[in-house]
Amino acid sequence: MVPLPTDTPRTTAEPGLTFLGDAPYPVLVLAADGSVVHGSDAAWELIGGPAGAEGGTIAPWLLDAHLRISADRDGRDHDPRPAAVPVRGLLAGGEVEAHPSVRADGTVVWWLVDGADRGVALAVERERWSLLAQLSSLLLSSLNVQRCLETTAQQAAAHLADAAVVISPTSGRVLRFVSCVRGGRPVHGGVRADPAEVPGLAEALRGFPPVPSRWIDPDAAPDWLLPDGLDALGAVSVTPLPGHGVPAGALVLLRGPGHGAFAPSEEVFARLFAARAGAAVSAAVMYSEQAAVTDLLMRELLPPRLEQVNGTDYAGGYRASVDRDRIGGDFYDVHPAADPDGETLAVLGDVCGKGLEAAVLTGKIRNTLHALLPMADDHPRLLTLLNRALLTSHHTRFATMVLASVRRREERVTVRLSAAGHPAPLIVRADGRVEAARTSGSLVGALPETTVESDTVVLAPGEACVLYSDGVTEARGGPLGDAMFGEERLRRVLGECGSMPAEAIVERVLMLASQWVGSGRHDDMAVMVVAAPRSGGLPGDGGRGIDGFAA
Repeated sequence: MVPLPTDTPRTTAEPGLTFLGDAPYPVLVLAADGSVVHGSDAAWELIGGPAGAEGGTIAPWLLDAHLRISADRDGRDHDPRPAAVPVRGLLAGGEVEAHPSVRADGTVVWWLVDGADRGVALAVERERWSLLAQLSSLLLSSLNVQRCLETTAQQAAAHLADAAVVISPTSGRVLRFVSCVRGGRPVHGGVRADPAEVPGLAEALRGFPPVPSRWIDPDAAPDWLLPDGLDALGAVSVTPLPGHGVPAGALVLLRGPGHGAFAPSEEVFARLFAARAGAAVSAAVMYSEQAAVTDLLMRELLPPRLEQVNGTDYAGGYRASVDRDRIGGDFYDVHPAADPDGETLAVLGDVCGKGLEAAVLTGKIRNTLHALLPMADDHPRLLTLLNRALLTSHHTRFATMVLASVRRREERVTVRLSAAGHPAPLIVRADGRVEAARTSGSLVGALPETTVESDTVVLAPGEACVLYSDGVTEARGGPLGDAMFGEERLRRVLGECGSMPAEAIVERVLMLASQWVGSGRHDDMAVMVVAAPRSGGLPGDGGRGIDGFAA
């Protein structure tokens, strides 16, 4: 130990150093030769007063470090302030970490940090980072907006304050929020209130930096901000929840009476907490909005649910090329006639390609066909106009389809068919005979002109007209895995479906085609059946059979 000079004063009046007496840590200011220029009261208590044989000393490890810094400074003409690193050693029986700050006049300010205090601070920081990791794990486990808000409020109340309120961005005059007290469960609420009633809340909801807690008077907080279980407030902190480009809300931390304002370090950690929470809430909001838009658009692209129209049974089924998809390039529609005695237009089509891009063109074709319904009685004219619409669009895909104009006449159903580049429909007679309709034509959306040859068939009670896409006949599978299902196999299947209800025919065809494919790859499959209901039926069922099927 190096003795301190006995005339070293405990404090000095040197300008620029008097503020060190209020420093949060013990401070020593040493001259270049190691003499003490200034020492805070806490520093003198740590190393001992200037008088006394044992107490008035500077530890050799501290003096050696100081002299090395001074020597390094003297050797740097271009840089009078050399880089200084902390050193550790023992003082007053405990470990101390000394942090140097070199001043322009050559003196060095040594900040003496107690090792125990440093350990406590390190433990607190580790706990905080562990909490942030835990929060991220909890929030990333769900993309549900309400659950993210509840988790944020519950975790903030458990670790940051006595209670927490998470306020969603305003959408109108009502403030939506989730509040939670420590140890309690989140509670959803809403109130007609002005965010400006809480200092800093209106700014936080717009994404501006938070107002320091000491600026907020807890007694001025409105009653709706006080959750059940907290009778009064001692401190309030308002922190924005930053989102992905737009604010995700605000986090309000509440402390009960007897507590002072939140410390600056606590406010900094609250901002880190809010950043994690805001990113998760924003992602959940974005996901929910996209899911809502997707669901709305999907409903317009999904095949419709078919049923009896004007005395004729209709049924349809669809399987996308990818099992997780709900839409694709195949489609079917039924457009009832305004007059019960008029013709109903049924359409089944196949757009080149698969997946979402094909589904988009499918939607366009379905909308165009709906607009052309006044011309549904003239198939060639309708296909010509549809062909022109597709040729003038930005799509480079083409489509095939079958138009079926259906009219019920007494117990029989007349079907006028026009195939545009599509497999001809198959007619299933009541006795199991299967016939192919004599219709053919050019595909739509590829050539300047379209040609089509129509055919008219008459269905007796119990007979059906089956429209299908080539995804059924071209499905590869079977025992060896590479054989096509084929039209002949489809004919044999339909031959077993004589007098079966329309729904049963659709289900059987799709079931056997799916079994044939197995787990292999396949194209979109679509089947639609137009059937003449069987006459008779069970007594009292109005001509309908068990489970709504024709008897």
